[in-house]
Amino acid sequence: MYAVFKRELFSFLNSMVAYITIGIFLLVSGLLLWFFPDTSILDYGYAELGGFFSLAPYLFMFLIPAITMRSFAEERREGTFELLITRPIQIWQIIVAKYLASLVLVLFALVPTLVYYYSISKLGFPEGNIDSGAVIGSYIGLFLLGAAFTSIGIFSSALTKNQVIAFVISAALCAFAFLGFDYSSQLAALQSIENIVRNLGINQHYTSISRGVLDTRDLIYFISFSAVFLWLTKLIIGGKR
Repeated sequence: MYAVFKRELFSFLNSMVAYITIGIFLLVSGLLLWFFPDTSILDYGYAELGGFFSLAPYLFMFLIPAITMRSFAEERREGTFELLITRPIQIWQIIVAKYLASLVLVLFALVPTLVYYYSISKLGFPEGNIDSGAVIGSYIGLFLLGAAFTSIGIFSSALTKNQVIAFVISAALCAFAFLGFDYSSQLAALQSIENIVRNLGINQHYTSISRGVLDTRDLIYFISFSAVFLWLTKLIIGGKR
C-alpha cells in the first residue's frame, strides 16, 4: 500500500500538472483576496479570513478534480491498470493509497495559504487582532471538504479512462454535493423536509465547522461521505477486475 502511495505521489510531483494546478489555485485565491475590489480583504476592513474560506470551496471544485482525474483514468489509458489490480494487494488498499496521495497534494495547496493568516494578523489593529480559533476551525473544515471532494474525484476517475471526462464528472458531482442539496431544499415539494435535505449537503456541515465549532456530527458526516464514495470506487474497480 505504501509503495502504491509513494508511486502515486511522486508521479504527481514529477509532472507539471500538479504544480500548474496548485499554482493557479494560489494565484486565483491571491487575486481574489488582495486585488479584486469586490472580494478584497483590504477593502473589507476587518481582520478575518472569512472571504477566503467562502471562496475556497468553489476553487476546490476545479482544483481537486484536476488533481484526481488521472488516478485511475491514466492507468487504464496507459495499459497499467491490469498490472496494478492483479498485484498481490487488496483493491481497497490501492484505492486508499491513491486517495491519500491526492489528499496530500490538496494539503500542499493549503499550506502556502497560511501566509494569508500571517499577513492579516500583522495588518490587524492592534497587531494580532484576528480570531485564531475560527481560522483553525475553518482550515479543518476546508481540509475535510477537500477530503470529501477527493473521494468524489477518485470515484470519477474510476469510471472512465478519459481524464477530461473524469474531470467534468468530478467537478459536476462536487458542485452538486456542495450546492445541490441547498437548492433542492427550496423546492416546494421538499419544503416539509427542508432541513433534512439541507443537512445531506456538504455546505451545511462545512459552514458549521467554519464557525470554529467542531461538532462530532459534522466530523462523522465528512468521514462517512468519503467512505461512501471510496466504497463505490471499490465496486467499480472490483467489477472491472
